[in-house]
Amino acid sequence: MLFLGTVYAWSVFKIPLMQQHGWSDFEVGFTFTLVIAFIGLSAAFGGRFVDRAGVTRAATLAAILFGGGTLLAGLAAQIGNLWLLWLGYGVIAGIGNGLGYITPVAVLVRWFPDKRGVITGVAVMGFGFGAAIMGQIAPLIIPAWGVAGTFYFFGIVFLVGLYIAARKLVNPPEGYKPPVPAGAAGKQPASAALVSVDFQTAKGMFQFYILWGVLFLNITAGITILSNLSPLAQSQVGLTAYAAGTLIFVGSLFNGLGRIFWASVSDKLGCKNTFLLIVGTQIPLFFLLPQIQNSVLFGVLVCYILACYGGGFATMPAFAADTFGPRNIGSIYGPILLAWGAAGVLGPTLMEFFKESTGSFDAAIYAGGVLLIVGFLLVAVYRKPDFRSK
Repeated sequence: MLFLGTVYAWSVFKIPLMQQHGWSDFEVGFTFTLVIAFIGLSAAFGGRFVDRAGVTRAATLAAILFGGGTLLAGLAAQIGNLWLLWLGYGVIAGIGNGLGYITPVAVLVRWFPDKRGVITGVAVMGFGFGAAIMGQIAPLIIPAWGVAGTFYFFGIVFLVGLYIAARKLVNPPEGYKPPVPAGAAGKQPASAALVSVDFQTAKGMFQFYILWGVLFLNITAGITILSNLSPLAQSQVGLTAYAAGTLIFVGSLFNGLGRIFWASVSDKLGCKNTFLLIVGTQIPLFFLLPQIQNSVLFGVLVCYILACYGGGFATMPAFAADTFGPRNIGSIYGPILLAWGAAGVLGPTLMEFFKESTGSFDAAIYAGGVLLIVGFLLVAVYRKPDFRSK
């Protein structure tokens, strides 16, 4: 997850690529749109592949695709080929990233059915921290090695690191039950009472589409800011490129910490109440953010929004498992993650469209606030399915 999460630091590459090759803001930004779209697509269809082919095979393929796609991005930067950049990093690395993302999530909810929220929060916290690392290291490497050399370096690291991690991922044995803590004998984990339905059943239930819609709206709102955080911070509050990179670093830490925080909250308050808080508390901030000129206050609001953005990712696997049961979570949660891909297209596109048409990012941020209002209403009408094992 730490390696995969580096995609969220894409904005640190935007200006260097534009300056080196004369590519437009939209052309370079479209790479991020593609990678998020294909992360969602591959996670959607990769869930079934994980269930059928096994987690080790799926994770190994993810390592090859993500590492190889990053190496192709280096070649694209070296020869100045925009189409190769889109294909290598946007498509191939995106597919590998999505496949790699769904695999540990599917494994962990099976190992820890009684702690779904906190354990998936710990896992996807790594995804948030990945951008923090890339956001600090890449700006230091690019001046010395160039954009191409930086991609080559990280491509090798991803290929080797993810391959090693893939060898360690295994499902629990059939019939596995988590250990009962001392003093809790006779108590059954809450998850054990849930019926586990398959994807065909889940897609016929309105709860599936509510979860999809809520995730889509929360991601779309957050990614409008995340996809252009560096240029937004430079233009709105006058941060330097390095200071903007530091904000990406700090914001990414909050993205990661927000995942474990909100996931832990969901184990106590329930997933619905947690999502009401995640979505509802962001709404006023999206209408306030474009008015902020103070860099510290701007950073505080951005960090909280990113904490909620990450919290949505961390809480949704538990929400899905709580709704449909943990057994087929790979094949069910994968299609829900298609919302990530759709949001990855809409969010950055909104930013680029409004930036080119109005000269600022304000309208796109306001639009994100409106989307969150819709998301809050969707969470409010959610009702848990009324079926339980006998």
